[in-house]
Amino acid sequence: MQGDTQYLSADSLESLKAEYETLKNKTIPDIAKKIDEAKQQGDLSENAEYHQAREEMSWAKGRLNELDEIMSNAQVIVKNAQQKDKVNLGSTVTVKVNGNERKYTIVGQQEADPAKGLISNESPLGRAFLGHETGDEVEVVIPAGKQVYKIVKIG
Repeated sequence: MQGDTQYLSADSLESLKAEYETLKNKTIPDIAKKIDEAKQQGDLSENAEYHQAREEMSWAKGRLNELDEIMSNAQVIVKNAQQKDKVNLGSTVTVKVNGNERKYTIVGQQEADPAKGLISNESPLGRAFLGHETGDEVEVVIPAGKQVYKIVKIG
């Protein structure tokens, strides 16, 4: 992941920044305090609070590093008004597949949530839609087999 561009909405980037600040300025100092208090109780080999706090600290520092990496490689998705006739990152695409209409928004991998219609630009479906226009038929090979999606609307 190091050096890979992370495409995010402005809201997502702000959310990650807030999580980073909370971890750095509240969570990690609170855990450090727990560890210090546990150390003062003496024998650490059987001190469950100490071991739990150490695991929490390890997770918190790992997440802090992960957030730092994501944010340092973040590129905010900006919708290009001149490109609204083609599917791009940030586009909401209405498609018809097997007689059903579905709506997807193309986002970066950090924001992907297929259950909510947010698909990654790196997913097979997201990658297949990129660059296409309204009316195009896009053939996608997915685990369920080959599907043909007709682009009805791009927003």
